[in-house]
Amino acid sequence: MMLFKIGFAPRLAALYAAMFGMLGIQLPFFPVWLNAKGLDARTIGLVLAIPAILRMVAISFAARTADRHDALRAAIVVASCASLVGYAVTGFMAGAVAIMVAYACASLAFAPIMPLTETYALRGLGARGQSYGPVRLWGSAAFIAGSFIAGFATDVLPARALIWLIVAGLVLLALAALSLAPLTPSAASAVEPEASRKSLLRDPAFVAVLAAASLIQASHAVYYGFSALAWRADGLDGTTIAGLWALGVVAEIVLFALSGRLPPFFTPVVLILIGAGGASLRWTAMAFDPPVALLPLLQLLHALSFGATYFGSLNFIARRAPPGQSATAQGYLAIATGAAMAVTMGVSGLLYAAFGSLSYASMALTALAGGACAFVAYQPGRPVAR
Repeated sequence: MMLFKIGFAPRLAALYAAMFGMLGIQLPFFPVWLNAKGLDARTIGLVLAIPAILRMVAISFAARTADRHDALRAAIVVASCASLVGYAVTGFMAGAVAIMVAYACASLAFAPIMPLTETYALRGLGARGQSYGPVRLWGSAAFIAGSFIAGFATDVLPARALIWLIVAGLVLLALAALSLAPLTPSAASAVEPEASRKSLLRDPAFVAVLAAASLIQASHAVYYGFSALAWRADGLDGTTIAGLWALGVVAEIVLFALSGRLPPFFTPVVLILIGAGGASLRWTAMAFDPPVALLPLLQLLHALSFGATYFGSLNFIARRAPPGQSATAQGYLAIATGAAMAVTMGVSGLLYAAFGSLSYASMALTALAGGACAFVAYQPGRPVAR
């Protein structure tokens, strides 16, 4: 009975903490596990890219189903439990093809959790008059903890054991999902006309923001896929690598904590433009293989390259979505980001294998392209929010 006395925000914060704690292990160190299983850089890029393509199907199906049946909580619970099973199966696989298939299935299950959770959070917190940023930052804090746990583990455990840390994180995620409070039924119709869904994709500003956010986030592909491998090759230990990742997330936490106090000038589209600038600067510097002393400063730019882009696009989509289409709208953002990430992740393996750190230059150009798309949404006379 005590569970039901816990407020909405603490339960949601626990879900964010479990989800991002797992990601704090998976993002930096899953490539290390793949490498320990005998996969080279090109194959690692493919393993990370192919599931991103399949995620588009999962997100579209889950988002529309959740909107149609007003069942956000149930969808989050099912996806969390299924992703736990998928990653556990992946841990027992051997060989590139078997790992690729198992990881694809795990990704299909995990992919909808983020957009569904964001929709659940914005709707539930909004109904209670509570702010998003202070709840979301618990996820960022847990990402740091997960990174340090995995970083320490790489120094004391075989790299092949890292997958089980991810599985443990998913156990916590499934438990947190089961603890979520039900939402009150949506006032919108349970079944929205097809024309209402299509109207989103006929909105030039909406499409421009999808393109901008997806390109800027996809510009992190080389960083996500190969930074830990590169830094290990340069002699940095797992704890130091985790510290560098954590530093970027600390900067992100500060941004989320201050998000409610930003001046009105910082509209969602302005934040995305700032994110594009931060990403371009960050990846340009990384292309020149900067000294270790400069890496902490570059990691602080994660607050812009990821944080500002993420917060800006999330709020733009939330304001732009018509009633009853919030999950579908967030799903479109996740699908666009997944598609862009699939392309850049697949290409990044080839580029990193051929050019090493110079492959970051292509990520800087990708971020600049995202900034150009955001500028389209910022044009005078074109509304940026409802």
